[in-house]
Amino acid sequence: MTQLVELSPQPIWRHFQALCKIPRPSKHEEAVRDYVKAFGDNLGLETLVDEVGNLIIRKPATVGMENRCGVVFQSHLDMVPQKNADKDHDFTKDPINAYVDGEWVTAEGTTLGADNGIGVAAAMAVLESADIPHGPVEALFTIDEESGMTGAHGLKPGLLKGEIMLNMDSEDEGELYVGCAGGVDVSVSHRYKEEALPEGYSSFRVSLKGLRGGHSGVDIKLQRGNANKLMVRLLKALSEIDVRLSEYSGGTLRNAIPREAFADIAVPSEMNGEAARMVDEHLTVFRAELAEVEPGLTLAMEEAETLSLAMSKQDQVQLLDTLHVSPNGVHRMSLSVEGVVETSNNLAVIKIKQGEIAVENMVRSLIDSAREDHAESIAGLYRIIGAEVKKQGAYPGWKPNTESAILKTMVVIHEQMFGFKPEIKVIHAGLECGLLGSAYPNWDMISFGPTIQFPHSPDEKVHIPAVENFWNFLIKTLEAIPEA
Repeated sequence: MTQLVELSPQPIWRHFQALCKIPRPSKHEEAVRDYVKAFGDNLGLETLVDEVGNLIIRKPATVGMENRCGVVFQSHLDMVPQKNADKDHDFTKDPINAYVDGEWVTAEGTTLGADNGIGVAAAMAVLESADIPHGPVEALFTIDEESGMTGAHGLKPGLLKGEIMLNMDSEDEGELYVGCAGGVDVSVSHRYKEEALPEGYSSFRVSLKGLRGGHSGVDIKLQRGNANKLMVRLLKALSEIDVRLSEYSGGTLRNAIPREAFADIAVPSEMNGEAARMVDEHLTVFRAELAEVEPGLTLAMEEAETLSLAMSKQDQVQLLDTLHVSPNGVHRMSLSVEGVVETSNNLAVIKIKQGEIAVENMVRSLIDSAREDHAESIAGLYRIIGAEVKKQGAYPGWKPNTESAILKTMVVIHEQMFGFKPEIKVIHAGLECGLLGSAYPNWDMISFGPTIQFPHSPDEKVHIPAVENFWNFLIKTLEAIPEA
């Protein structure tokens, strides 16, 4: 951790290191919000917490910049809590062990929280600065972005005064984002019949691990393995030799591509060898199919504590067939923005235990009507088997404005600073801009940030030189904000 404060720009890394010490998974942002609020209070700045828990800090313009348009910095306080199965870490209690690895900062076996900790740290650095020229600024720190966008949903019109909003939650240097996907959760609950296992069965745990996972929006086009889809394929094959499913757990978060899945199964004892052979065969098949994207994939069957109950055969066939055909991954590419996913689904979480099934899907789309259609098609599939389905947490996409004044200003600045024009992009992820823009339709919005690779996974890392470029670009942008 001591290495981070030696990095440049020092103000960002000093604040980011402090954030790493404060547990802040989604829905547990109280401690980090209190910390940042105390930071604003100690600076003598106006601070307030709105009725849903967002934090706003205001700083007056520096001398001579009072007539500039007001700027709102926007970033979210929470982070995605993902860890490797062998990592002992409680995200509600333990700090993130961040360290320098060459040109990158990463964490030991967990997500890093650079998404969106770097954005929070940058806003804090501007708020405390005494030598950065800027007009009136407001920092909006939202809560629960990664688990429902509760903060953005609840932000009331009229609280903020600025005209330009700089969202600092993008993850590729040299790119400016002017649009994003909307999303909706499709949650499934169902019951099944449990039966007592007859004599002659052996108990095993099948573990599928080592997948890279990642952000269910940004990384969905990379076609990485989905642990749930792969494990369901294996379980369907094992069902042919009368293997019975007792319990299942795959994936942990709706917005992270599932990296691991675990199934407790009962195998007819005379078929133990055949079951082991089939597991090995599927490992070979999966590795061959995903060789380019999942070099670390593992699949193993190990003896487990004796099972007494299993899902009924009829329910097992019905459920595995449904999960097998359940949509996952890219559904449609955009026809208007080349190379960008329009609509997708992440079959994110499956839990099966004690007669209850819970399935979590996250649907994203650049087009709100397409989002609703894809979500309804998934919901309809599960209704066929009698499941209860809820579509909830819907949020709109952010429609691109290529005539944006702040966009044109930032393009010129970027070319002057770095010698090339930034790419203007739309992202297949749920930036808060869509929701915030519905509450503040007058805002001229841009999203940008440093390079962060593999967010929402334990491989998350942020590029140190990109953070410095991001900071310098932010400072120059503040200096160039037009008059109101």
